[in-house]
Amino acid sequence: MIKVFKISFIAMLINLMVNVSSLYAQCAMCRATVENNVSNGETSIGAGLNTGILYLLTMPYLIAMVIGFLWYRNAKKRKTKFIFHGDKF
Repeated sequence: MIKVFKISFIAMLINLMVNVSSLYAQCAMCRATVENNVSNGETSIGAGLNTGILYLLTMPYLIAMVIGFLWYRNAKKRKTKFIFHGDKF
């Protein structure tokens, strides 16, 4: 069961890394602003906006992954302690 989870998790990560170009998206207002700036000759704002969107998109997932990892590590330590010492959770 854990092996299947690990394989599917790795496959999902690889899929996200390969398809990262499809993640560049903007809301309607941001898109209109970027199109207006591009028509005026300012092209750097669009690239910065896309980078900012990706940054904001990844932060909640990174926080959830860190919390999940810490919870998993702590649960594994408690389980090992229970098995070897007979302590209760």
